[in-house]
Amino acid sequence: MTKTTSNYDVHIIGGGLAGSEAAWQLARRGVKVRLSEMRGSGEMTPAHQTDGLAELVCSNSFRSDDDTKNAVGLLHHEMRELDSIVMRAGEFARVPAGSAMAVDRDVFSAEVEKTLSEHPNVEIVRERVDTLPDAGLTIVATGPLTAQSLAQSIVGATGEERLAFFDAIAPIVHRDSIDMSKCWIQSRWNKRTEASNEDGDYINCPMTKEQYLAFHKGLVEGEKTEFKEWEKDTPYFDGCMPIEVMAARGVETLRYGPMKGVGLDNPYDTTEEHPQGRWPYAVVQLRQDNKLGTLWNMVGFQTKLKYGAQVELFRTIPGLENAEFARLGGLHRNTFLNSPRVLDRQLRLRAAPHIRFAGQVTGCEGYVESAAIGLVSGMMTAAELSGRDWRPLPPSTALGALLSHITGDADADTFQPMNVNFGLFPPLHEVKKKQRKEAYTSRAKVDLREWLDASEEAVPA
Repeated sequence: MTKTTSNYDVHIIGGGLAGSEAAWQLARRGVKVRLSEMRGSGEMTPAHQTDGLAELVCSNSFRSDDDTKNAVGLLHHEMRELDSIVMRAGEFARVPAGSAMAVDRDVFSAEVEKTLSEHPNVEIVRERVDTLPDAGLTIVATGPLTAQSLAQSIVGATGEERLAFFDAIAPIVHRDSIDMSKCWIQSRWNKRTEASNEDGDYINCPMTKEQYLAFHKGLVEGEKTEFKEWEKDTPYFDGCMPIEVMAARGVETLRYGPMKGVGLDNPYDTTEEHPQGRWPYAVVQLRQDNKLGTLWNMVGFQTKLKYGAQVELFRTIPGLENAEFARLGGLHRNTFLNSPRVLDRQLRLRAAPHIRFAGQVTGCEGYVESAAIGLVSGMMTAAELSGRDWRPLPPSTALGALLSHITGDADADTFQPMNVNFGLFPPLHEVKKKQRKEAYTSRAKVDLREWLDASEEAVPA
C-alpha cells in the first residue's frame, strides 16, 4: 500500500457510476472528497470511449422504472428518495424507452461531471492509482475493468484471487440508415410512457422463419473474438450473455429471449383475422440511444462476433440491409471481489477496514445496482466520519436486500454477480403469488421511510 497525505477527508478511486455517486453523497454531507479517475490522464480501459465521469459503456438503459412491480424500479425509487446524482442526471438525459428508463449517454455523463465539478467539496483528479492507500478513508470504485496494477494490490490485500466474467457490448445503428419501409415503431403490447414516441419506443425488424433460421446459423457459425489463454475458463454473466452464446444453446432460445415477436403487430403482415398485423416469427428490436433520436441500439444484441462478421450478418436483418453502425459490438473482461468473504457488512475490507469497495467490483451487476452500492458506501463513510453508528438498511428494501446479498447473505463458494431482484428480499409467504410484487414494493417503501425517520441519514437540505 502507498502513503497519501492531503486535506481531503475521503479518497475515492474510480469516477464511474459508483464513484461519482459516492462522491456526491459525501460532498452533500460536507465531506471533502478527492475523486481519482485514470481516464483523462493518458490511460484508457478496453471498453470506455471517453474520459467522462459515469460513462455508460454497454446499454443506455437503466431498465424498468416501474416502482410498483419491479425490483430495479423500486431501486430507482429508493435512490431518488436519497437524492441520487445518477437518478438526477438520468432524468435530465432521459430518452423514450417505454416503461424503462433510458438516457442519452453523452448528456448523462456530462451532467454528472458538471454537477460534481461545480461542488466545492469535490476535487476531480485525473490520475492512475496503482496501489491501495495504507491509511485514510478510501472508497475503491474502479469497476469491473480495474487496472492490472491496482487489481494485484487488491489481491494482495484480500488474500483471495479475484473472480472474473466476460461482458459483451451491443451495437449502435444510425437511425437514418434504417429502412422503415420494412420496420415499424411499436412498444410490446403497446406499453409506453408519457415520454414515448407517437407510436411506441422500439423500432421492430421482423423476420420470417426462413430468415430467422438463416440468421441463427450465421450467429453460430460466425467468426468470434478469440480468447487469450488466461481468459478461456472465464464464465459469462447471464444478464449480458452474447447473442451467439444464447444461439448456441438451441435454435429456439432467441425466439423466447431478445428476438421474441409476442405482443408486436407487424403492419406489413395483415389478415382478416389479424387486421392490425400478425406477430412476426422473430423480431430484432432497436431502442433510442440519444436524445436526438439519431442513434439506436440493438436490444439484447451484446456480441463477441468479429467486426466484419457483425456487419455482414446484421445487414441480413430486414430493414438493416444498409445499416451504418456508430459502434459495433465488443467484449471485455470484468473482475469482481468475492465480497461475502472479504468485505464486512459495511463494505469495508476485512484486512484493511479503512478501505471500502463500491460498485460492480463488489459483485453487483447493472448500472443502477453499481450506483446504488456507491450511494450506500458514501453514506456509510459519512456516518463513520461523524462518529455515528451506521443504522443498517432494512433487508426488505431494494438497497438493503442488494447490500445484504453482497456482504454476506450469498454463498461465498459460489458467489457470482447479481442484479437486484425480489429473490433477494425476505419472503412474503402469506401474500398470494400474483400480489407479491406489489406487496414487496409497498413494504419496502414503508420500511425505507421508517428507516429515514429513525436514523440520521436523510439528505441535508
